[in-house]
Amino acid sequence: MDNSSQVSHFDQFGPFAHWGFIFQFQLQPPEKEGGLPRQVGNKTECGLLGFVLDLKQDYEPVRSLIPEEKLYKVYTFNSVRKSMSTVIKMPDGSFRMYSKGASEIVLKKCSRILNAAGEPRIFRPRDRDEMVKKVIEPMACDGLRTICVAFRDFPSSPEPDWDNENDILSDLTCICVVGIEDPVRPEVPEAIRKCQRAGITVRMVTGDNINTARAIAIKCGIIHPGEDFLCLEGKEFNRRIRNEKGEIEQERIDKIWPKLRVLARSSPTDKHTLVKGIIDSTQVEQRQVVAVTGDGTNDGPALKKADVGFAMGIAGTDVAKEASDIILTDDNFSSIVKAVMWGRNVYDSISKFLQFQLTVNIVAVIVAFTGACITQDSPLKAVQMLWVNLIMDTFASLALATEPPTEALLLRKPYGRNKPLISRTMMKNILGHAVYQLTLIFTLLFVGEKMFKIDSGRNAPLHSPPSEHYTIIFNTFVMMQLFNEINARKIHGERNVFDGIFRNPIFCTIVLGTFAIQIVIVQFGGKPFSCSPLQLDQWMWCVFIGLGELVWGQVIATIPTSRLKFLKEAGRLTEKEEVPEEELNEDVEEIDHAERELRRGQILWFRGLNRIQTQIRVVKAFRSSLYEGLEKPESRTSIHNFMTHPEFRIEDSQPHIPLIDDTDLEEDPALKKNSSPPSSLNKNNSAIDSGINLTTDTSKSATSSSPGSPIHSLETSL
Repeated sequence: MDNSSQVSHFDQFGPFAHWGFIFQFQLQPPEKEGGLPRQVGNKTECGLLGFVLDLKQDYEPVRSLIPEEKLYKVYTFNSVRKSMSTVIKMPDGSFRMYSKGASEIVLKKCSRILNAAGEPRIFRPRDRDEMVKKVIEPMACDGLRTICVAFRDFPSSPEPDWDNENDILSDLTCICVVGIEDPVRPEVPEAIRKCQRAGITVRMVTGDNINTARAIAIKCGIIHPGEDFLCLEGKEFNRRIRNEKGEIEQERIDKIWPKLRVLARSSPTDKHTLVKGIIDSTQVEQRQVVAVTGDGTNDGPALKKADVGFAMGIAGTDVAKEASDIILTDDNFSSIVKAVMWGRNVYDSISKFLQFQLTVNIVAVIVAFTGACITQDSPLKAVQMLWVNLIMDTFASLALATEPPTEALLLRKPYGRNKPLISRTMMKNILGHAVYQLTLIFTLLFVGEKMFKIDSGRNAPLHSPPSEHYTIIFNTFVMMQLFNEINARKIHGERNVFDGIFRNPIFCTIVLGTFAIQIVIVQFGGKPFSCSPLQLDQWMWCVFIGLGELVWGQVIATIPTSRLKFLKEAGRLTEKEEVPEEELNEDVEEIDHAERELRRGQILWFRGLNRIQTQIRVVKAFRSSLYEGLEKPESRTSIHNFMTHPEFRIEDSQPHIPLIDDTDLEEDPALKKNSSPPSSLNKNNSAIDSGINLTTDTSKSATSSSPGSPIHSLETSL
């Protein structure tokens, strides 16, 4: 095809001629007849290509004429300029650049616009303002994402300076402004409502127009008319959080983020600043836990900084996936609700198991110890304790940790970062049930033989056959644990401990299986289990006492936890002691964990050198006493002789103080005051912390030292 045919081919498509290679994406036929076309690539780009097809045009012929490898220059999308551009070489040798991006930003760079006939005319500032008011803002208020498409022609000689983007991306000719609807999935508003009900504040941080972002936020349920909230653009956000010097102040961020719901036209820096500001905020009592969702490369810094990062598995870039903690395989916001629900369920499962296990531990230890001290024989034998431990550890963990998550988990507020693993309610349950079990066990131990009119098992002779007395104690103890396992299903003071019990078949199977095995052990265990077969009435009493656990659980639930001031929460996390940034590096705002560990490793290295120096001084003292009055040998092959040579010596500014790190110096002002400052500061290592200065005596020739000495090479490298 000659050049003339190419030009005519371009012209027949009018202003949409080159859309086919501006967007390196494509639409494929639907998989099923009557279905929607399949979109390959970015959804925004595919939406624009679909619009071209709706105009009865085909972008494939244009793309085949100028494939991707023939593109002369490409300016990829940049979150700062909010646009991307592609330069092609025309048949006559000139250049044409096509740009697309945020409508109000690209329009500011346009000096002409195509009219209905496809001819350029002057595009004045008032024309731009009119287009913004009559075209862009109405579409944005309807939730449409507005995108401007423009172009510019360049002569072949002289060739423009393509590296100067500011000059290249100016004096454009506007082709059109299009509006793309990003439809909200039907399940998203309900998922956001569940998050808000669960105590999670949802914020939208986007690069869209403020009106578009506000409209989408209303559709999603992030904001509601009449509420007290803030919707800001990136420029306004930075103006409010920065002082006169352009520095970010935490106090300014604290005044904004509690009410901020929408941040539009934001850059990656704005996202990272907002996440960091919320995490570092001290305005509320507990430190906020921040989760971030994103799919683009620009979301990487915010995903990395957040406590939990959610990346999209389908549309997400590799950078976003690497920076995130969780990848949503279906790209659905409702999956975040499931993640929250499962996270709370795992936390509750651990707490349930701990509540049950600690109750068993307290009762078993007290019974075994007290019984052995008073009766000279433990009521619970070794094999019986093994069986109890099997119930307590293996079976209970399977039963209590396999509870499926329910919607009820989203009806309460989230736990704080330092929330204790064992709450006051759990401590009330543990101590309350332990009191009940210990009271009945000791009652059976000391008066059980009179209650059941059987022989006493106390003070039985050695190697005597198992007694019914101690068998009843063992059986009652196990029955109480079985029914207390049902109580342990609820850890927040709920009364209905049977709620949802049949949704967990594993729990029901374990409880019934444990009861069946207990019958076999008691009736047929014999001497190996130290059990004597029990009568039916004795079994009924054991089960009745075990059922009392359920009744006693209701009594415990009636007692208000707020009245029990003596109960303390256990398992509280302690906050890490923050190391002041100025001690680590004055020039860097944030230092990651790896760099901090490297610094401590350097401190340990210099501590080792300091110990070597101390050993050398000790050896010198011995040598001075040994060779007193005698001529010292001149050999320098010894490490000690070399270190005493004046040409290359180590001066210790703190001869009697061992090497300490920065935090020690900060805690003891006297040490910091007495330490002499080093002659030079090396910011790449911790030599300042060592208190060792390496000096060279220039009055002697350097060749007089022993170059073959290993210490010489060591000190020279330092």
